[in-house]
Amino acid sequence: MKEFKLAQPQNLAQVTSLPSDQRYFFLAGGTDLLDEIKNEIIDPDVVVDLKSIPDLAYITSTQEGVRIGSMTRVSELAAAPTIKTSYPVLHEAALSLATPQLRNVATVGGNLCQRPRCWYYRDPQVECRKKGGSRCYASGGRNRYHAILGGGICYIVNPSDLAPALISLDAEVTIATAKGDKTLTLEEFYTLPRVNIKQENILRPNEILKEIKIPPPKNEGRSTYVKLKERGTWDFAVASVAVSGTVLGNVFTDIKIVLGGVAPIPWRLEKTEKSLKGKSVTEDLVKRAAIEALSDARPLEENAYKQDLAATVVTRAVLSLV
Repeated sequence: MKEFKLAQPQNLAQVTSLPSDQRYFFLAGGTDLLDEIKNEIIDPDVVVDLKSIPDLAYITSTQEGVRIGSMTRVSELAAAPTIKTSYPVLHEAALSLATPQLRNVATVGGNLCQRPRCWYYRDPQVECRKKGGSRCYASGGRNRYHAILGGGICYIVNPSDLAPALISLDAEVTIATAKGDKTLTLEEFYTLPRVNIKQENILRPNEILKEIKIPPPKNEGRSTYVKLKERGTWDFAVASVAVSGTVLGNVFTDIKIVLGGVAPIPWRLEKTEKSLKGKSVTEDLVKRAAIEALSDARPLEENAYKQDLAATVVTRAVLSLV
């Protein structure tokens, strides 16, 4: 492992004004970054410890909804009464994440910015396309856990549990930059490999995720998170789904469905949303809508099972809310 310096800034201005002549990487909880460093996937000149910056960990309720600081620990998010009561999908997603020990270290911002778990990317001896190479080894190699949607030049999957939940809740994120804060939807935060093969989001050098904002819960609003994983204990999602909507009787007047574990970004099922909105929900309707939306999938040799699995988690989640 290459030696690196540790910087401990005291405010965000010191972070956003860092010089550009060195390779900086930001340390939040460290559960992912330190693995990348130890496995020689990245070689930072300087690691910037964000824990030294005060006031980045909080959960605050206002008339405009809930504000969550990026350095808030996942365990604090899972335990917050406001989250459990008003945003069940986020509470369930937080509890599904890793183990109690890791949740007590991992941060909300770190989970949203987590790097892909692809075994080719994580192998220091493999120079895949994401690391500057000329090919995606998953496309013709071992690809049981890789993307079935949005792949093409790179078949990573987004590993975050919190991202699908927050996108289903119409969450926004605030990014600290040298020119001031900028706000956009969390859905806009993520980018496909064809946009930038080396990044999974829009963050530029010296920009950091500062805050997440969730609108107030809606009357008659319901939500849930369903995650399927290969092992019963700690594991990443093979397929997951976050569903949030407004239900009157057994009719969704509004619904948002976001898949995890099947694409390089949290994947909206807009076709399914349109098929279900305003209609009396039946199991047959949900199954057909999910299968139709997933007909766009392009599985690889070993992961076609994810297509059926994704339709199953969508059906299970939607029916649980009516």
